[in-house]
Amino acid sequence: MKKTDQKNATLELSRRRFIQASGALGVAAATGGMSQVVFADGKKILKVRAYGDLRSLDPAFSQGVIDEEIQSSIYSKLIQYKPGREWGYQLDAAESIEQATPTTIKFKLKEGIMFTGGHGEMTAEDVKYSFERIIAEATESTNKPDWGTLKEVTVDSKYEGTIVFDEAYPPAWNIALPYIVGNIVSKSAWEKAGGKVDTTTPSVSGPYMHKAWEPKQRTVLARNPDWHGGSAEFDEIHILPIDDESTAQIAFEAGDLDYTRVPLGSVSNLKASPPENSTLEEYPSLFYVWVGMNVENEQLSNENLRKAIQHAIDVPSIMQASYFGAAQPSTGIIAPGLVGHREKSLVAPEMNIAKAKEYLAAAGMEGGVTVTLDVLNKAANVTTAQVIQATCAQVGINVEVNLHESGAFWSLGDSSAGERYKDIQLILNRFSMAPDPSYATAWFVTEQKGIWNWERYSDAEFDKLEAAAKAESDNTKRAAMYEKMQDLMEESGAYRFITHEATPVIYNNGVKPAFRPDGLPLFRYFASA
Repeated sequence: MKKTDQKNATLELSRRRFIQASGALGVAAATGGMSQVVFADGKKILKVRAYGDLRSLDPAFSQGVIDEEIQSSIYSKLIQYKPGREWGYQLDAAESIEQATPTTIKFKLKEGIMFTGGHGEMTAEDVKYSFERIIAEATESTNKPDWGTLKEVTVDSKYEGTIVFDEAYPPAWNIALPYIVGNIVSKSAWEKAGGKVDTTTPSVSGPYMHKAWEPKQRTVLARNPDWHGGSAEFDEIHILPIDDESTAQIAFEAGDLDYTRVPLGSVSNLKASPPENSTLEEYPSLFYVWVGMNVENEQLSNENLRKAIQHAIDVPSIMQASYFGAAQPSTGIIAPGLVGHREKSLVAPEMNIAKAKEYLAAAGMEGGVTVTLDVLNKAANVTTAQVIQATCAQVGINVEVNLHESGAFWSLGDSSAGERYKDIQLILNRFSMAPDPSYATAWFVTEQKGIWNWERYSDAEFDKLEAAAKAESDNTKRAAMYEKMQDLMEESGAYRFITHEATPVIYNNGVKPAFRPDGLPLFRYFASA
């Protein structure tokens, strides 16, 4: 089959699958173009795409940006990210907030913020409960690193409190307060629920309430009539989990979505011939993509083999094949524009056949070797895996690709599921980011082994630098620490850095969207145009 025919067949198959899914969901077909938000059964409904399905509505256990796109719409925070092209924040539940000393942040809540379900008014006691339960050992929160050196929250009055850190923690303003662990929950509701929730929530205070979740189909949010900020824009927001950007683009062009991220390969065509009544915007990205190698796997414990693989992967070829030249090779896990970004990586992005063969010989495998690569089944990842197969084959490394759907993939490195993690060798991975370097490095410390550290990488110097960098207020010193951490990762041979991607988004002109500076959506601020 010709490549063009194969691509068209794939797109048509994706189209049929999406239309079938849409029918099951009762998603309305487009009528009269895409100039306005759909009304169904008298409701004003916003339909948007997320790249994964809901995992948890508990801020202590949410799975990154996928869950946060929902949580930020149903919970309140002291501050929220400010939409726009520059990073900043705006007040939400806080009437005022300030850095009182290097280790304390004082806040005062707005009065009259009500929790749903009859759980009363938000007070400083709820803030204390929300933040301290994240760091409590008994909670075993996977998001504990986001709070850094948080010690406690003191209640100074009904509406006032002080956030106290053991050491200065500058990332509090970029990560903790405006992101996942900054979500404020009702103490009484959570205690009644036993201290933990899953895919339902007993009480919220944001502009929307969680109405329904249909696994692998959609999450439905409904307007909260008691929101302290006034009236939310939409009666409902329908969030459809669609892993693949190409499938999401088809859904948008069919009128089944009001917003989505689109593939980088579609940008030039969308610029030349955009769908009717739509707008395409491009943003830089903070995501980071890399190939990780499990250092505790029997075969991959050989450092020379890992370094052979590093040099056998040709990143520029991946940029062309998977990202259509619209993305650039990365130098590490910290994106340009953030403190700690490296201008140059230790291993050049181009493959080096001579060095790869040299390391393979040093590994005692000059006759060749076979390794596995686990990949989330989406177009860009599959193409990247094929490029890796092709370039590694040139030096005698045979790569067998294992494709996984979303649910299976995101549990691969979880050691709580047993010892299957030992079978993982190479992983093509992609993590979301917040605008502080600590959010990138926090997941690769020793204590994250088997949680988010799927390479099971452990380095005492890295751990020490990671802790020190979080508490350092001098950005020059911080930058040096984060650069060194990325050096250590690369020197281990366990990481081959790929790209930070880019973020092209498209939306219906009937919608006035709200995006972070990296192009990720802030659904609570979406409005009608």
